[in-house]
Amino acid sequence: MKILAVDDDPIALEMIRTALIRFGHEVITTTSGTAALERLSQLPIRMVITDWMMDSMDGIALCRAIRQRKLSRYVYVIILSSRDDPVDAAEGIAAGADDFMAKPFDIGELVARIKAGERALSLETRDVTIFALARLAESRDQETGLHLERTRNYVKIIAQQLSQRPELASTIHADFVQMLYDTSPLHDIGKVAIPDAILLKPGKLTADEYEIMKRHSAIGANTLEEVLQSYPGAEFLEMARDIAATHHERYDGRGYPKGLTGEQIPWAGRIMALADVYDAITSRRVYKAAESHEHACNVIRNECGKHFGPRVVAAFFDRESEIREVQMHYHAAEEARRKSRTARQDAWNW
Repeated sequence: MKILAVDDDPIALEMIRTALIRFGHEVITTTSGTAALERLSQLPIRMVITDWMMDSMDGIALCRAIRQRKLSRYVYVIILSSRDDPVDAAEGIAAGADDFMAKPFDIGELVARIKAGERALSLETRDVTIFALARLAESRDQETGLHLERTRNYVKIIAQQLSQRPELASTIHADFVQMLYDTSPLHDIGKVAIPDAILLKPGKLTADEYEIMKRHSAIGANTLEEVLQSYPGAEFLEMARDIAATHHERYDGRGYPKGLTGEQIPWAGRIMALADVYDAITSRRVYKAAESHEHACNVIRNECGKHFGPRVVAAFFDRESEIREVQMHYHAAEEARRKSRTARQDAWNW
């Protein structure tokens, strides 16, 4: 893993570089915050160790700038400072730093902090693995296209809005929203066990086929529950299980697999249910054309209190414009991908 060390004191910078290289790290150095931002845009750097007190852009300003940038990966930031005061540490953390060390510091302690940062970054790898597993299940059905990307963004927007409600503050908070975003792609993981003749059927399912298709919820939930037995207390697996189990339940109790009603359905399942239906309505399938956003909104209004919980519906409409933007963005991306696929097929046939 590449580490970027930033300090406007060349001697101090060289000491850090030499010490970290001795412990097997690949270290890149720079003497200013501005140059550090350039390196971050050019190289796949995952960790930054920066001094606080620097000319032009200090460590705090650099940390804020890193957090404001929309990088494709998370960058772990450790701030070093001769200002050994709890208030200073709090300011560093508030700016987005992940760790804070007072100078002078012991190099062994710094290496230990770096290892802690590497463990934190490994959680992102876990999230990538979750998404890759979900894509594996989805890859059997090419018609679902960018379904996972769309729905994970829809659930995040809806959950963020719900988190603003005072009565839900202790339940739907920032950690809940992030975990929902991370685990929602596993909602249909049970479809790996559905026969191709049913999963890929280019038309309406018969009553018997539909009953088989409905099993994917229980299959997915049971599979994740089995994993949980080996990793008890893993909250992300608990949420993934709940989503898989309940995203086809209905607020009025007419859903499946258990016919849960109202508050019996976990929040994650209620939110996913609306996002999944909205995406199904507004997306093209081999057996149907995509319906308009307005049509989907009418369906959601009519199903308030029946299929969907009233507070989830309210949150959807509070953030309707953002959801529409996501839908349009991915619709354009999917159309471009479909045209590219058609062009390749035409070239092959020619």
